[in-house]
Amino acid sequence: MAKQKQWRGMNEVQLAAISLDEFTALLKSRARRTLKRISKNPGFKHLVEKASKIKAKNPVTQIKTRTREAIILPSWLGLNFGVYNGKEYKQVSVTIDKVGRRLGEFVHTTRNVIHSGPGVGATRSSKFIPLK
Repeated sequence: MAKQKQWRGMNEVQLAAISLDEFTALLKSRARRTLKRISKNPGFKHLVEKASKIKAKNPVTQIKTRTREAIILPSWLGLNFGVYNGKEYKQVSVTIDKVGRRLGEFVHTTRNVIHSGPGVGATRSSKFIPLK
């Protein structure tokens, strides 16, 4: 028998059925304070409304957002978000493992810089090398 994924002892069906107040009580203090603060933000309110409309119509559609600090709610299970990393929108699929965390945790804003070899003029000795 395959192991069922759970969050705080609840499976996806039970988690999707709880209210926002019950969910808030299950969060850790940092996420609970953040959710309390961000729930007043009009951008977050718009994101919650947009997510509920998309979930009713077509859950496969990507919801683009720049609200990286948004706490992932249980009502968003199965939705796809396009989270802005400063250059482009990266896709985040919401699963039960990601509930209670922030959208921005799953999209990195920086990447590793890979330098190539030194070019002409990079060192003092290459100053005297003709270009042709």
